[in-house]
Amino acid sequence: MTTRLGRAPAESAETGGEEESPDRPKPGGPPRFAKAPTTASVIGWTALSAVLPGIAHLRAGRRRLGLAILIVFGSLLLLTVTAAIVAVTRGGLAGLGSFAVKESTLIGITVIAIVLALAWFALLFHSYISLRPQRLPRDGQIISGIAVGLLCVVVMLPFGFTATTVQTARDVANDIFPTEPEASASPIQAHDPWAGRRRVNFLLIGGDAAGNREGVRTDTMMVASVDTRTGNTVLFSLPRNLQYVRFPKTSPLAEKFPNGFLGDSGQGLLNEVWYYTENHPEVQRGGRYRGWHALKDAIGHTLGLKIDYYALVDMYGFAALIDAIGGLRINVQRDIKWGGLYGTAGTIRAGYRRLNGEEVLWYGRSRVGSDDFDRMARQRCVIGALAQQATPSVVLANFNKIAGAAKRMFRTDIPRDLLEHLVPLALKVKNAKITSLPFVPPTIYTGNPDWQKIRRLTRRAIVESARSGRAAQARATATPSPGAAPSGGSSVAAGAGATPSATPGTNAVASASPTAAQQQRTAVPRRSPTPNEGAQSIEEACNLT
Repeated sequence: MTTRLGRAPAESAETGGEEESPDRPKPGGPPRFAKAPTTASVIGWTALSAVLPGIAHLRAGRRRLGLAILIVFGSLLLLTVTAAIVAVTRGGLAGLGSFAVKESTLIGITVIAIVLALAWFALLFHSYISLRPQRLPRDGQIISGIAVGLLCVVVMLPFGFTATTVQTARDVANDIFPTEPEASASPIQAHDPWAGRRRVNFLLIGGDAAGNREGVRTDTMMVASVDTRTGNTVLFSLPRNLQYVRFPKTSPLAEKFPNGFLGDSGQGLLNEVWYYTENHPEVQRGGRYRGWHALKDAIGHTLGLKIDYYALVDMYGFAALIDAIGGLRINVQRDIKWGGLYGTAGTIRAGYRRLNGEEVLWYGRSRVGSDDFDRMARQRCVIGALAQQATPSVVLANFNKIAGAAKRMFRTDIPRDLLEHLVPLALKVKNAKITSLPFVPPTIYTGNPDWQKIRRLTRRAIVESARSGRAAQARATATPSPGAAPSGGSSVAAGAGATPSATPGTNAVASASPTAAQQQRTAVPRRSPTPNEGAQSIEEACNLT
């Protein structure tokens, strides 16, 4: 006992007379706080490290590791921002969109999101451990552990949401756009996806397979002829009851119906072509695409155009899409009855109201007390309302629902590899001039169509569209002179051979004779909605607000 007491001063002298404090770091061990941390400080510094990685390590005294994490994080952030700026500057929004829809890009984003989620989880966990929560009271350890665990989950959620959303987009794209195009299709060249062609023609179809029908009836058909350089587009609308369409000589149906399509019923309506060829595989080649081959042949021959691709929009899938975005606000100008011959299924009351998917569907389809041409006008209002109300925030907030509806809604033969080239083309169309030419009475009589007149009007519409595109490019590069008319105005220069451009609510070509003017109105395509001017015309026609 005496010896031990006697040696105490010596030991104290060897250590400088100071007892070892639990707050002092051990030689070679990690640094410790000069002051014991509190529960709130541990949680706070860990949370701060989620947005500023390495800060918790610096607070804990681990300067080298903290600085290294900060430098890596800052470098990656700077590199990402720089790459985004360069991508937008060089390729613009079109190039960025084209890059974003590539299969390799979608896979890469998914993998990166998963890796970042795991990395941030590990970062927060290690930040928490570096703050030495074991020095807290027992209650503090429990509270801080639960709080940091919840924080880890919250931080991982954005990365998880990104991964699942991108994967969903990839699945939808692969489901809608065939990854293996037809054997007859030409290979897509990355440097020239349109094979040097100035225009590409898409057949847009609205159809359904209702319970009281067999097969799909293509009730809405239009062709979008797009200028691949300027984006100027002409929409040719063909009524479903157009009769006795012809087929090109290369089609087997031309031999079957040399005087025009009759179908099984003898009426020979245009919307029967697909259904007929699906039920008569011995007549039309093309396997599972034979219906679309026949319809593309018929409409292409009618217009004198080569139809490159088709896209079918299923009506009931469209209703699901409307439900996915929460419905549409539409100004119903009069009561619309729907269902059966007399509208016994229901009534859409007049007034400005929000319609659900089923109501929007029947608002655009019902012919009770009206006709095909009246419902075509209502369909235009539906398209205008959808374009106005399906904002990016609405789409992102309901993306998974929209993706599910899209799988039911679309069917197309556009190859998956072409999707990255469609994005920049679609952006061109968005900012270009769109004209429309509906082949309806009195321009064309559906029971006895003038095929030569249809082709003549089609050619004229395309020539006018191309001329407008060249003029727009010239105006964009020219310096406006004092007193010049605004480029968006309807005034034109007077002179020999000058042709006024068509503007809403005016005659396309001036004439002293009312009869001649009426004939010219039917011969020149009418302006249809554009992102600026046309959107206003839809709002005016449909009273959208």
